[in-house]
Amino acid sequence: VQLQASGGGLVQTGGSLRLSCAASGRTISSYDMAWFRQAPQKEREFVAAIRRTGIAYHEDSVKGRFSISRDNFGNTVYLQMNMLKPEDTAVYYCSARYGIGSYTRTVDYDHWGQGTQVTVSS
Repeated sequence: VQLQASGGGLVQTGGSLRLSCAASGRTISSYDMAWFRQAPQKEREFVAAIRRTGIAYHEDSVKGRFSISRDNFGNTVYLQMNMLKPEDTAVYYCSARYGIGSYTRTVDYDHWGQGTQVTVSS
């Protein structure tokens, strides 16, 4: 499956963005999908995941502000980001995996999109 992330941009503190991850090649209905982010000089970190069952998980620092969702018919995954903070500034990557077990590590995922930049100004 090929993944294409979009929707990043420059936004002020407290603003909102919606990221999209369009998949092609395979239907995403059989995949767990996730968003990770990587800030400069930092490791890539887990943000949110949504299992093929529809159950969603969010990293503690984004709970209540970010929401992951999926549209299997449209073959797209979304990350709605509200109340953005400067510390949310990063390149955001979508990912997919066909498996079970841990879902918060980069090694858990087989497929990656190219990333989209999110910059939150203070």
